Order: sequence, then C-alpha cells, then structure tokens
Amino acid sequence: MIVVMQPGHTRAERDSVARHIEEAGLRTNIMEGVERTVIGVIGDSHTKEILRESLETLPGVENVVRILQPYKLVNREFHGGKDSIVWVRDVAIGGSRVVVMAGPCTVETRAQTMQTARAVKSAGAQILRGGAFKPRTSPYSFQGLEEDGLKILAEARAETGMPLVTEAMDSHQLELVLEYADMIQIGARNMQNYPLLREAGRSGRPVLLKRGPSATIEELLLAAEYIMAEDNPNVVLCERGIRTFENYTRYTLDITAVPVLKSLSHLPVIVDPCHGPGKSRLVIPMARAGVAAGADGLLVEVHPEPDHALCDGPHLLTLDAFATLMQDLDGIALAVGRRV
Repeated sequence: MIVVMQPGHTRAERDSVARHIEEAGLRTNIMEGVERTVIGVIGDSHTKEILRESLETLPGVENVVRILQPYKLVNREFHGGKDSIVWVRDVAIGGSRVVVMAGPCTVETRAQTMQTARAVKSAGAQILRGGAFKPRTSPYSFQGLEEDGLKILAEARAETGMPLVTEAMDSHQLELVLEYADMIQIGARNMQNYPLLREAGRSGRPVLLKRGPSATIEELLLAAEYIMAEDNPNVVLCERGIRTFENYTRYTLDITAVPVLKSLSHLPVIVDPCHGPGKSRLVIPMARAGVAAGADGLLVEVHPEPDHALCDGPHLLTLDAFATLMQDLDGIALAVGRRV
C-alpha cells in the first residue's frame, strides 16, 4: 500500500509516518514529487492491513491506498506515477532520448566484434550489446566464446566508450559477467529463473530483463519485482516477442506491451525488434513501430556478414541497414516528443 501525504506537510510529519511503519517491521520507499509526497509500504500484507487504520490518523497523512496488483515495487502507482530513469554509466534509459543498444548477437571473433562495435557507434548507438554466453535450443549449436568473448567485448567498450550489456544465464556466469559488464541481461529463457533474478538484484548492477516467449505481462512484472525486492531499482523491461498461433514469423512482437507496461509500471521499456519477427526485412519496420509506441529504447543485433553468422543470421541487420535504421528513427521519435 501507499501513504499519500497532505500538501504542505512537514518533514517531521513525514519522518514520523516512516518511523511508525518501520517500527511495525515493514520497509518504506519515500517518493517526493512536485505536488505530492508518497510513502510506499513494503512487507507482509497482513501487517500492512493491521497498520492501515493507525496510519490514516497520523498528522500530515491525506490518504492510505491499497495496491491491488501482486507487484508493488514495479508498480507505477507505488512510485507516485513518475517514470524511472535507469543509468548505465553515463547513458540514461527512460529519459527524453530513445536509447539504442546494438552489437553482435554473438561474439564470434575479435575482428567481427570490433568492426560491428565501431560501426554501430558511428551510426549513433549508445550502448554496446553482445553475447559471450549463448542459450541455444539445440545443445549442438554454438554456445559462445565465454570469458574470451567477454574480453573481446571489454576491448570494444574501451575503444568505443560505449557501456556494455551482456547476458548471464546462471549464478556462476553472473560472477564472471559482473567483472566485465556495465549492465546484466537476463534472457527470455531465464525470465523466471528466480535465484538468478535475486542474484542479479543483489549485484546492484542495472538489469535488462527480457520477457519470456510464453510469459504474460504480469509474470514479466513479477520477475522484475524479484530484482527490485533485493533493493535494486535499476531494471529495464524488454519486449522481444511471444508465442502465438502465427508461424510466419518466429514469434509475435507484442507492440501493445509497450504502452501497457508503461501504464502499469514506472520502469523503462525497450523493444527487441529482431527476435520476434525472426527475419531481417521485418526488423526495421518493427523498430520504427516500437519507437512510435513509446519505447524508451531498442535492442538491435548487427553483423558485418549475416549470411555467415554462427547464431541467428536470418534476423541480423547488416552494418548499412543499421545505419539506415538510425537515420529513420529520429524523425519517428520527434513525432512522439523524443529524440534518438
């Protein structure tokens, strides 16, 4: 639940309310807006309900509101209706600019990765993405270069100056990824890997959380709740396509999830336009649609020679195609009050 303070309340009244909550064994999250101050109450539901009536009688309290959804910390209402901004080093996700994360699906060679990193940086990407550990449907497919891949990505970051986001698939990998990455990616297959979510939360590092192919929006938000429950507010949600009856595309990219998630949660929302369509010719239209729908960013996979890629070649953009996309996006972003 949330406690809404009266306009003009004193700091002493606010602190008294927070102390009253904490003495009951619950946690507080104080959000100070321009017009209102809201105190989020975190903890046991039964205790909160017992405490509710006494909170309403405290000086400076205007109202105590129940939050009916099972997710609390990611809830927009809990956050006072304001959008959160997640910083990945010096890059803000969720602000006035649409952030583009781009790079190779998989680190294959140093030459391939460095060429791609330079090209996406030149075209306007702000964050470098790349896979060193690759979850694959078949155990016989290329699984990534592991730490050697992380070292190559770190070299590309050092040259381009772009922060690095890369995936960890389990707690053991997470320890290694944290030595290199500025942002941790939790892939679609691991969206409900709750021990991994908790470990990522405890790391304090920004987390990019991808929606699972069969996950509902509520399940995605509850997965984010696991991370935030570890006192890590730095979560970015990613829509990347869900399973439907349609088989012309790999998955169905759920563009409607963007405005829905932004209405339910204060967290930034980005779109992966590659994995859903599964076809490179559809990536640019879906990227445009994501920005038009209000996405805070895009996650794009790029390769110098997609026909020779070791992973996901059919949906990778060429370097030239990515540059074309970046030229297109600024006009679309301007139409919805943003910039790229």
